[in-house]
Amino acid sequence: MLESGERLLKKIEGPRPRRCRDVRYRAEIVRELTNEYALKYLLKASGLSRSTYYYNLRRKPDRYAEERIRIRSVHAANKGRYGYRRIDAQLRNEGYTINHKTICRIMREENLKNIRKRCKYRSYKGEIGKTAPNRLNRNFNPKAPDRKWTTDVTQINIGVNKCYLSPILDMYNGEIICYTISNHPDLKMVMNMLDKAYSLKRKWKGLILHSDQGWHYQHIKYQKSLREHGIIQSMSRKGNCLDNAMMENFFGIMKTEFLYPNTFRDIGHFKRELKKYIEYYNNDRIKLRLNGMSPVQYRTHNGVLS
Repeated sequence: MLESGERLLKKIEGPRPRRCRDVRYRAEIVRELTNEYALKYLLKASGLSRSTYYYNLRRKPDRYAEERIRIRSVHAANKGRYGYRRIDAQLRNEGYTINHKTICRIMREENLKNIRKRCKYRSYKGEIGKTAPNRLNRNFNPKAPDRKWTTDVTQINIGVNKCYLSPILDMYNGEIICYTISNHPDLKMVMNMLDKAYSLKRKWKGLILHSDQGWHYQHIKYQKSLREHGIIQSMSRKGNCLDNAMMENFFGIMKTEFLYPNTFRDIGHFKRELKKYIEYYNNDRIKLRLNGMSPVQYRTHNGVLS
C-alpha cells in the first residue's frame, strides 16, 4: 500500500489542471494504476470514495481538452490580460471553432480571470494660455492612419516615487505612436514627445492632435510647434473626459493589465517593464474592433490591401 500511495502522490503532484477538475484527474490516475495495485489501497491513498471513482470513470471525456489547454496557454501568455472575448478572437485566428459561451465556461472552470481600478492625474490649472476648439467632437473613427491623434499625461505611483507617461495615440488603430516617461510633468516631457513624433517622418495632411485643456497644451511653445508642422490642435471641453475617451481607455487598460497586477523593485524597473508593455500593446495585443488584430498588424494589413 505504501508503494502505491507514493506512486499516486508523484503523479498527482505533477503538472495538473485546476482544483475544479482534480477529482476527475485523481480518478484517471487511479484507473491507470489498477493493473499494478489493489483498488482499495489506491482509493485510500487518493482520498476518493468508491462511488466517486466509478462515477468519474463513467463520465464522458472532455470534448474540449485541446481547446482547454490552448485557452490556459493564451491566458498565461498574455499575463491574465485577456477576457473570454479576446481569447475567442485569438482562437478563431488560429482556426479553432468553439463558441464564446463555451470559452467563458471553461475559463470559469479553470478559474481564469482577466485582471482589471483607476487613478487619474489632473493637469488642468485653469486658462493660462489659449485653448483650442473641440474639432474632434467625439468622432473617433478616422478612415486612415495619421488623420487623428490624441495625447494626455498620466501619473504613476511606484511606492513613494512618481513618474509620468505622455504618449501619442493614433485613433485609427489605437497604436501608441510615441511616448515619453519622465519624473516630472514639465513642458520638456511633452515637447520631447512631439520631437519623437516628428522624427518618425510620417506623412500627414490635415492631421488633428487632440488633448484636454492641460497647461502643457495651452503653452505657446507647444502650440507654435504644432503650427510649424502643419498639425491642427483640438481640445476637449473643460472637465469632460469623454471627449478624449480613446486615450482614457488606453490608460485604463495599461493600469489594469500592467500596473496594478504587478510589483516593481523600483521606478527604474517599472520604466523598463512599461516599455516592454507598450511594445506588446502595439504588436501583440489583439483588439476586437480591429478584427482580432493588434494595432500594428491592422495598420500593416490594411496598408497592403490599399
